[in-house]
Amino acid sequence: MGENNKSPEKCAYYVSLGSDGVPKKTESDNISEIVSLLKEDALEWMDFSVENIKEDSYSIASSLKFSLQLIATILSNRYSAYEDLDNELGLMLPAVRVDKLDVNVNPLIILIRKNLIVTIHPRNVNRLQKIYRYADIVMKKIRHDLPWNDKLTILLTRIIDENNEKNFSGLRMIEDEGDELGKYMIDIYATTEMLGKDIYKMKHALITYMDTLWATWEVINSLHHGDAEVMADNPKLLQRVGILGDDISRQIALSEHMSEVLASGLEVLQAIYNNQLQMLNNRLSFLATWLAILAIAVLVPNTIATIFGIPSIGTNINPLWVYFWLISTTIVVTVVMYMVLRQKKWLPPKID
Repeated sequence: MGENNKSPEKCAYYVSLGSDGVPKKTESDNISEIVSLLKEDALEWMDFSVENIKEDSYSIASSLKFSLQLIATILSNRYSAYEDLDNELGLMLPAVRVDKLDVNVNPLIILIRKNLIVTIHPRNVNRLQKIYRYADIVMKKIRHDLPWNDKLTILLTRIIDENNEKNFSGLRMIEDEGDELGKYMIDIYATTEMLGKDIYKMKHALITYMDTLWATWEVINSLHHGDAEVMADNPKLLQRVGILGDDISRQIALSEHMSEVLASGLEVLQAIYNNQLQMLNNRLSFLATWLAILAIAVLVPNTIATIFGIPSIGTNINPLWVYFWLISTTIVVTVVMYMVLRQKKWLPPKID
């Protein structure tokens, strides 16, 4: 059973790479226990899953002797933040979870100083479990003779990349839901009310997702060009940060393409809807025209019948003649009315 089942139950993780190049791992249900392991003489990473991101972030940052100004500035932002205090660096990245078309955005807080990276996130965002699970392999790939800021940069890019990959999986889910929406759009029995709601949800999900991508790109761009003291000056390592930015740009391009496809679908839907309205209008016009013809056709014989109903007139006329005049005038008036409307081109188009 082992680590894969136990890890999600823990709320705090600790990984270190000693000067001898040997990595060490510890996990606990007690945040204070992990905080007490701080040595700052080698590369260390602490990951905390918390219930209240604001209150617990202040508590953890204070116990690890980070500036409260740093955490306050980061938490004042919505999706992302970048704060450089020379010997300390604070980041906030969006951690996206997509459930069908519900896009939930949670903060991933990263605090950095010499030899130490601290990550804090809500308990329902367990996206760094994979790094911890393979921490031995990750840490062994970092040469222990590198400068401390080079080591921090390597580990930081690995953490950001893992968060990005989990975020990118959200776009695939939105694409799947978009495919289902496409099937619904071609259903002739689909109600426009439900279809409109689904299209709005799809559009809102894409906009929210793109907002998180842009927020992430801004942080990565600041890392790449911000020249923070805790970041490496090595061009090869900084290139890794640039690659992260390129990945974000590709995801933004994909999201924009999906938005264009959705907009095209809306145009097609509007055309279909307008066509349905035109067909309905034609049917109503057709019905109204024939009702008018019939009304006039009935009006004239009714007038004649009224005349024949006058006692002084009706008693002197054969009833057969009365029926003849009623039927013949009805036919004649109907034909004449139809010809007049046809000549004036007032008849509605034929209904297919």
